[in-house]
Amino acid sequence: MKTQSRPPKPQCSPARSAAFDILLRVERESSYAAELLHSAAYETFSTADHGLATELVMGVLRWRSVLDREIAQTSSQAVSKLDLEVLTALRLALYQLRRLDRIPPRAAIHESVELVKQARKRSAAPFVNAVLRKLAPAAPQPHASASNEENTASPESLAHAFAHPLWLVERWVREYGRAAAHQICRYDQSVPATAIRLRDPAAENDLRAEGIELTPGAMLRSARRVQTANISKARTLRAGQAVIQDEASQLVAALVGRGSRILDCCAAPGGKTLAMADRNPGATITAVELHPHRARLLQKLLCAAESSRSARRHDIQVITADVQTAPLHANFDRVLADVPCSGTGTLARNPEIKWRLQPADLENLQVRQLAIFRSALTQLAPGGRLIYSTCSLEKEENEDVIEKSMEENSTFRLLDIRPELDRLKSEGVLTWPDIASLTRGPFLRTLPGIHPCDGFFAAIFEKQ
Repeated sequence: MKTQSRPPKPQCSPARSAAFDILLRVERESSYAAELLHSAAYETFSTADHGLATELVMGVLRWRSVLDREIAQTSSQAVSKLDLEVLTALRLALYQLRRLDRIPPRAAIHESVELVKQARKRSAAPFVNAVLRKLAPAAPQPHASASNEENTASPESLAHAFAHPLWLVERWVREYGRAAAHQICRYDQSVPATAIRLRDPAAENDLRAEGIELTPGAMLRSARRVQTANISKARTLRAGQAVIQDEASQLVAALVGRGSRILDCCAAPGGKTLAMADRNPGATITAVELHPHRARLLQKLLCAAESSRSARRHDIQVITADVQTAPLHANFDRVLADVPCSGTGTLARNPEIKWRLQPADLENLQVRQLAIFRSALTQLAPGGRLIYSTCSLEKEENEDVIEKSMEENSTFRLLDIRPELDRLKSEGVLTWPDIASLTRGPFLRTLPGIHPCDGFFAAIFEKQ
């Protein structure tokens, strides 16, 4: 008797399968979505598949609380009781139903059901199918940046409309005012511009020849904004002639100024290290990084930069160590302490942070930041300068660290950031017209939505 062959096993699209896997890893391993999306596992993806996977992952992470709220209204089980695979599949489908008008509802539902089956949760497939079919009839919202945006008079309504934890929004309203908090939340829900720093004047033409459309940077002369698709595969970028780097990050590196012996205390992934090296071609730079895997990323970036056709040979030593115990010689004329932080100024790029961060984490981070800052200060030569920076919006990680450090040590003085910004403006490095908006007291302070970049803080100290 001839046996009948089984029908082929249904397969999900590569983009949805990748998005599903990445979202699970973000939840289970505290991984960062952007790093996973640009890992070697997805290098062979087509531009279309990579673009859809990115849209799905980042969209679900940005709007997670809004999606969960709607799922909860339809599900017979509490969201908190659902298996992670089931909840992730529901979030993926609902995001497509509500915010991607080019995805047929049937495809979104069918593939999420298949994802549950492939995740060995076959018994939950009928439940996922039923929930999504109940949700499907509502109209999609392809261009909505937030629901009921006009009703954002309170922190509660801001958090509700823009899918942010209430405790974070309440802090921003207290610290920056309701209008600024509104702008921050709104920016966090958008796809941020990709900025690059040109290392080689010819890089712009080379990128255009590869089909990459560029516009001038919003803040810095050396910056360009990418207007077309995935630039990470561009040959010019991989050859080290340009570097992906947010403009606020570029500005912090520029504030380091000129020096002959420079220390970068927490150097990976290396964008600021390389920017300082390019501005100081004759300098000796020591780049310290605690984590070996991040030190390897730093070394990879520097190797690519050195292989650039117009590369100047930089004297950069990478040390994998804790800056507090690294074998350094305490005579640097410039020190950058861009310390590990909460990253609340980068939520548009790293939306998973807002669901992961807890209020107690800020106190723990401050302990680490103070330790690095104290150690970094001891490495300065007389007359040398230290730039302390974070990509955090939180006072505990910024002004409070500065205040506590100044109470402990009278041999350093805090400099006003404004003259340094004026200097960069006069040199043609800084092109942002409203310099006053970049300052808060003696500090640099960029705010997402107020400024076209990530949220950064910086302070400058000088050893007397």
